Amino acid sequence: MHGANYRDGTGQPFTRKKYIKGKPQIKIAKFQGGKRGNYQYCVQLLINEKIQLRHMAIESCRLAANKTLEKTTGESGYYSRLRIYPHNLLRENKMIAAAGADRLQEGMRRAWGKATSLGARVRQGQCIMELYVNSDAHVDAAKKALKGACVKLPGTPTIKVVDWKGKPSP
Repeated sequence: MHGANYRDGTGQPFTRKKYIKGKPQIKIAKFQGGKRGNYQYCVQLLINEKIQLRHMAIESCRLAANKTLEKTTGESGYYSRLRIYPHNLLRENKMIAAAGADRLQEGMRRAWGKATSLGARVRQGQCIMELYVNSDAHVDAAKKALKGACVKLPGTPTIKVVDWKGKPSP
């Protein structure tokens, strides 16, 4: 199934993995990257609408931002952090589309579906990812990195710069 089928977070979320056999593994490798320390600026990626993000989209967004920023600032010139976690199990009722399939499937009769993916429900205006940098030149690089990462996400994200001034990065 495509991500467009899971974009709307309607209905009750299903988060109880205790009762499901064959749970999907989370695709996000790391939630924090770079070097922790005191930074001057925090560049945030905010989402402008209520939406549900799949864990594959979150991971590709993180990879795109980190690779772009690492080229300009170096490995120890920034600190990145994901602010969301995909808790919700997304299910899919797979249908067989072959000749003679009408004798093998039940249709919508008992359509619970198998757990295929994980998703995170995001509120309007919620921060998805943060990049901490030091200089003004690195702020521009962080904005460019997040702009490239926005392409990987559904919806319309916004980039916001917060003056951090030496507060320790969380």
